[in-house]
Formats: sequence, structure tokens, C-alpha cells
Amino acid sequence: MSSVLPDPAAPAPPPAPSFWEAFRFWLKLGFISFGGPAGQIAILHAELVERRRWISERRFLHALNYCMVLPGPEAQQLATYMGWLLHRTGGGIVAGALFVLPSLFILTGLSWVYLRFGELPWVAGLFDGLKPAVVALVLHAAHRIGTRALKNVWLWAIAAAAFVALAVLGLPFPLIVGGAALIGWLGARVAPQRFALGGAHQAVAGPHAPALIDDDSPRAPHTLFTRARLLRVLGVGLGLWLAAMACLVAWQGWQATWTQMAWFFTKAALLTFGGAYAVLPYVYQGAVEQFQWLSGAQMVDGLALGETTPGPLIMVVAFVGFLGGWQHALLGPEALFAAGALAATLVTFFTFLPSFIFILAGGPLVEATHGKLGFTAPLTAITAAVVGVILNLALDFGRHVLWADGALNLSATLIAAGALLALFRFKLGVLPLLGACAGVGLLLRLV
Repeated sequence: MSSVLPDPAAPAPPPAPSFWEAFRFWLKLGFISFGGPAGQIAILHAELVERRRWISERRFLHALNYCMVLPGPEAQQLATYMGWLLHRTGGGIVAGALFVLPSLFILTGLSWVYLRFGELPWVAGLFDGLKPAVVALVLHAAHRIGTRALKNVWLWAIAAAAFVALAVLGLPFPLIVGGAALIGWLGARVAPQRFALGGAHQAVAGPHAPALIDDDSPRAPHTLFTRARLLRVLGVGLGLWLAAMACLVAWQGWQATWTQMAWFFTKAALLTFGGAYAVLPYVYQGAVEQFQWLSGAQMVDGLALGETTPGPLIMVVAFVGFLGGWQHALLGPEALFAAGALAATLVTFFTFLPSFIFILAGGPLVEATHGKLGFTAPLTAITAAVVGVILNLALDFGRHVLWADGALNLSATLIAAGALLALFRFKLGVLPLLGACAGVGLLLRLV
């Protein structure tokens, strides 16, 4: 009788990383995660699947599909999910937090520089170039999402209706999201083939080097669904939110700016279907038009800073919080920086807390719903509406940047046109584009 011996030349799965080895990786990732969601997901794939082989391609893409159907920044949620798979709840919290904290510290410092030195000619020149680049980036985002999402006339109609609802009727963003979800839910019953567009990220079958968490690896005990664990995680997450809100209400009252910031960014966190660009119109409506924590021009500047720093683009909320805390002197005129830094930290906490709850509570549960039309069709319709919403955002930004003071700004228009050409024709990356536009703005200002 013969037995089949393992091939000694076949690669072996890598050893399991210790908690602190993973901690060092997540810390490094927080400082190198440039490039927006696509770039950040590419970095995660290169590091976790290809280089370290901590997880297989199929399992990685399965987790990505899960994160794509949730509200919130998908790259940060994917990092949280990977940390949770590797080292349970503690690993997920560390991975998700370190994805965000470096960006919070960097944006806090840049926000201070912006307010203290923003009127200097060389700083103003940099922003002269960055702001038209942001207009081009938002238009490019609308095109990129539109080409992926608008696959038939139904979805084009939803996108057009969302644009009209914002630009002409001035309807609030949550109402538009809710209406799109309702249309998708009904569409799944009336014309299901028109909304069966989910699951764009599919694993590619084929041989691969074995990974620590491989295609056929048995599920770890902490990834199995139990009702008790679900209730426990939900209870802790909601308890943290209630405790923080109760402290703010006891300290300042419900109508105070601190409490309204916490409540507003909690709602924003639950509406970020389609990525950061999708929720920016809602943040713009609330922070600029309703609460006036900052101006429209400052919002564009904040987005420019957010594009140049690592971490999720939605971290622009830290800039919004900092300017609101500083400009409204929430801790008194003698503590402007402290007010700004505390407000930035506050809005970051309330923006990202739901993402941790979704991953840690829903990981074992929501995976089972992937691919079911009744679940994905409303999200397909929301993504279509997001295209119209982002296009309206680009027009708002363009009005502030290209048509300031009632006249066309020729230099800003030329920079924006050049940025669009670089993005669409030459596929230039975000950071090189911003660097080039900032250099042109600085040169024009100094000349």
C-alpha cells in the first residue's frame, strides 16, 4: 500500500502573526494609506494577500463584498474586518483605529496651520492650485462611479432624479437616500433583472500559494454567529454612544454645538453608502448651510487637505470639527486650539463608531445576505442616486472656486481643465495631480 507524501517544494502557509506584529503593520498602514478607497484597498490586498499571505484572495474579496454593502468607509471597515479575523475583537479595534488615528493627528495639525497661516501668500498660492484640482477630482469621482453603477435606463433615471432633487428642489440628502432605497426595493420585485448588479468583486479561481486564512480554512469560533454575541456587541457599541451623548447633554445641553456635532456626524456615518464623496453633500448641507461651522470655500479647502493626507477621505470631518470648534470659540477665546482639537476628535469618534459596530456585530451575520437581490437592490439604487448627488457637489464646489465674486476665475478654470485632462486622458494619480496643481497655484500667486 502506498501513501501520497506532501510535495516538499510546495510552499507552506505563513506562520500566524502575533498581536504585536499585526499591531506594527496596522500602525504602518495608517501612515501609508494614500490614494482614496481604491488605493487603500489595493495596498491592503498587496500586503495581506500577496506579500504576507495572511488571507487568501477569495476570502479577502468575500470580506470586501461585505464591506461594500455597508454604510461607512469601506477601506477602513476592511482593515477592521481583517484585524477581527486575525485577532478577534481586539484585533479589529486596533486595525480600524490605527487606520484613522494618524490621519486625525495630521489633519489637526494642518487645520491649525490653515487657520494661523492661511493668509500668507505662499500658503494661499498652494490652495489656489489645490481647490480647482478638488473640483476636477469630484467630477472624476462622479464619472468613475457612474460608469460602474449606471448600467441601464432605470439607474440613469434615478441618478438624474437625485441631481434634480438636490440642485433644483433642494431636498435633504437623507430623503434622497431613502427614496432611492425604496425604489430599489420595489424594483427588485417589478424588474429584478434591472437591479441585479451587486457583487462586482468576484474571486478568481485558480492555484495559489497557501495563506494563513485560506479558501478552505475552517471558520474560527469567533466568526460563527450567535445571538448572544450579537446582542453583546450591539449593547457595548450602543452603550458607548449613549454614554458619550449623555455626557455632552449633561455638560452643555442638547442644543449646544458640541451635542449637535455629535448627533449630526452620527447621522452622517449612517448615510455613507457609496464612499466619502457620497456623504460630502450631506456634510456640506449641514456643516456649511445649516450650522455654519465653516464656509463653503473652507469646505473645499478641507477636502483638498483630506486628499493629501493618509486615511479615509471622510476624515475631512476632522477639519470640519476643528474649524467649527476654533471659529465658534467653543472653549472660550483663550483656548482656540484646544476647542478645535477636541471638536475634531469628537466628530471622528461619532463618525467611525458605527463602522466598528457594523463589522464586529454583523460580520458573521451579514455575510450570509451577500448576493441576495432583496438586500442588494436597494444598495444598487442608492449607488445610482449617489452619482447625481456627487455631480451636484461638483457644481457647488465649482461655483465657489471657478465663479467666485460673480466673475469667472480664469486661472482656476485653466487649472481645473488641466486637472481633468490629466485624470481622464493620462490617468494621473491623486497625489501627483495635487502636487502639480499646488505648484502651479503657488507659481501664479508669486508671479
